[in-house]
Amino acid sequence: MPKKQFSEYLIQSVLHAFDVLNIFIVSNVKELGVTDLSKRMRLPKNNVFRLLSTLCHQGYIEQNVMTGNYRLGLKCFELGQAFWRRMGLVTQAHDILDSLALKTLETVYLSVYDSGEIIYIDMVETPRPVRIIPMLGRRAPLFCTSAGKVQVAYRSVEEIRKLLKDIGLKPYTKNTIVLDVEMLQHLEVVRRQGYALDKEEYEEDVICLAAPIYDYTENVVAGICISGPIQRMSDERLETELIPLVKKVAVKISQRLGYGTTPD
Repeated sequence: MPKKQFSEYLIQSVLHAFDVLNIFIVSNVKELGVTDLSKRMRLPKNNVFRLLSTLCHQGYIEQNVMTGNYRLGLKCFELGQAFWRRMGLVTQAHDILDSLALKTLETVYLSVYDSGEIIYIDMVETPRPVRIIPMLGRRAPLFCTSAGKVQVAYRSVEEIRKLLKDIGLKPYTKNTIVLDVEMLQHLEVVRRQGYALDKEEYEEDVICLAAPIYDYTENVVAGICISGPIQRMSDERLETELIPLVKKVAVKISQRLGYGTTPD
C-alpha cells in the first residue's frame, strides 16, 4: 500500500501511544511525568494518563513507584531485540565489526540511513580507556558525519540537492561544511575515493572514517565507520592502516549481502 494512502486508516489513539514512546526516544531522558508529557504532546493530562495506563498494562511503559514518573518498559527492549534478530544486515556484519575493532583497537559502528539522518544500529567498542561516547541507537546528521556522507554520496545529484534543500547544512563545529556547492564537491570526492572522513565536523576532537556497504541490488544500504579521538587518528595512520582496512571490510560485508553476485 502506498505510504500516502496510510492517512485514511490512521487511528488517533494509537498514534498518540506511539508519540509517548517516541518522546522518550528523542528526548534521551530516563523518566517523565504526566505534566511534562502533557505539555510535550499538547494533550490534556487525563488523556495522557490513560495512554500511560494502557502502555503500562502492556509492559511498554512502567511507573517508578518512588518518583511517580514513567519510563520505558522491558517490552520495548524485547521488541528491539526481536527486530535485531530479524535484521540480516546486523547478523551478517557483527563478527566483521568485532574483528575490525580488535585489530584497530578503536570503536567500530554500523549505520543506516533513515528519514534524512543516520542511525547507528550496531557497534563494538574500543577496550582503550580513552574512548568516544557510545552512539549505539542514536541518530546523527547526514552531511557532517563520515557514515552519513558515504550513504548520500552515491545518490544522484538531483537527490543530493533535494536532501540539501530539505535538511540544510547546520554548523556543529568550525570544521562543518555549510555551503551547498562545497558539500556537492566534497561528496564527489567521497564517491571517487570510496570512503569518507569526518575530521571534527560533527564533534570536536573526534575523527571518523567510513566506507559504504552495498547489497545485491548494488545500492548503498549502510556504512561501516571507525571513530576515535584525534590524538590516535593521525593522517599517517588513516592513510596507511585505517582507510585500507575499512574499505576492505566494507567489501566483505557487501559480498555477504549478495553484492557482486549475478542473479539467476
